[in-house]
Amino acid sequence: MEFRSVTGADYYVISPLINDWWGGRQMSDMLPKLFFDHFSNSSFIAEEEGKIVGFLIGFFSQVHLNEAYIHFVGVHPEFRKNNVGKQLYQKFFDVVKQNGRSVVRCVTSPVNKGSIAYHTKMGFDVEMADKQIDGVLVHPDYDGSKQDRVLFVKHLS
Repeated sequence: MEFRSVTGADYYVISPLINDWWGGRQMSDMLPKLFFDHFSNSSFIAEEEGKIVGFLIGFFSQVHLNEAYIHFVGVHPEFRKNNVGKQLYQKFFDVVKQNGRSVVRCVTSPVNKGSIAYHTKMGFDVEMADKQIDGVLVHPDYDGSKQDRVLFVKHLS
């Protein structure tokens, strides 16, 4: 497997795949092309035999100078047990540390139980919140009315 930085052209390959990789959930609108154009130094593609099998879109916070944020991660369903995601995250963590930052944040929907389990397994902590859904702490209306989210934080050593 090979890893490389994203390019603007990758958007046209990845965008049509997103909804399929998410089991039909309409997710492609959450990843506009601007992420591919403006965050290539902190976003990565995993390829096997020239085929994209995973990607991570992340960036450095412009406000919190010790933090970075993972916006979107996807792994082809047939490659999910091959540590593709783990390797993408590690590549991102390495770049974060190289840039003098030590905190990584990300967000998911409370219905995405797989994402919640994955992030906690990767060492992320769920941030404290006033509301719980199915035993998971959520931030109500985080992304708008009735758009509750689970917020994660990981402190890199």
